[in-house]
Amino acid sequence: MFVSKVTLGLLALLVVCSVKDTSAELSVGELLERANRDLMRDIDEPLLIEGDIAVDDENNERNADPCTSSGCMWPKSSDGKVYIPYVIANQFSSRELQVIQRGLDSFSSMSCIRFTKRTNQRDYLSIESRSGCYSYVGRRGYAQTVSLDRNGCIYHNTVQHELLHALGFNHEQTRSDRDNHIRVVWENIIDSMKHNFNKINTLNQGTPYDYNSVMQYHRTAFSKNGQPTMVPIPNSNVSIGQATQMSQNDINRLNRLYKCCKY
Repeated sequence: MFVSKVTLGLLALLVVCSVKDTSAELSVGELLERANRDLMRDIDEPLLIEGDIAVDDENNERNADPCTSSGCMWPKSSDGKVYIPYVIANQFSSRELQVIQRGLDSFSSMSCIRFTKRTNQRDYLSIESRSGCYSYVGRRGYAQTVSLDRNGCIYHNTVQHELLHALGFNHEQTRSDRDNHIRVVWENIIDSMKHNFNKINTLNQGTPYDYNSVMQYHRTAFSKNGQPTMVPIPNSNVSIGQATQMSQNDINRLNRLYKCCKY
């Protein structure tokens, strides 16, 4: 039977379109853990702790919250807005740029944060496709990398997650009051990853612990056996770490940290 090239092409297209990309259905923690797993990192890239937090000195910064010291926050302008300059490396497709831009722009509708394209500012975010997804916590000075690897990091929730790190926020499960809300199942954690669950002196801005925070990792994060590493208490059945975007608590603590009186 004769089958035209056009027909074959249409059949091939149908096959491709029928393969569903399920990545967008994963939680932010699952996306980050998958994107950062078993990567060969370049020699000029920073150390990572807690999966995706970049540090210059692992020993000094592992248990510290940079935003408990001065200089970590981005400065506020006289008009009450916080302008954060950024550049985006020439590595992304138009679709990827749309996702990144949507993440940057989302902050302006709910806070006084304004991500603006850099002109000649000294301190700025350099958004690049490096090895995995990561960011420093808070303003570091000069150019600081926010890595959004094209292979696994270009999703709305991962962009918001890394930008919240750059604004000064840590992971929810490392909060100082963590033990009142989740039980860490230490025996299920990969031995070399246990330090990722150390508590730090976080600035919680008077907001409650939030299982639905975009900064909360999923129930089996860093598990060595597929079993939970975090169990909500007192109700172990509560959904945890499934955020697709910033929660209201994420927004509230952002506005409180930067004293956003109006947007």
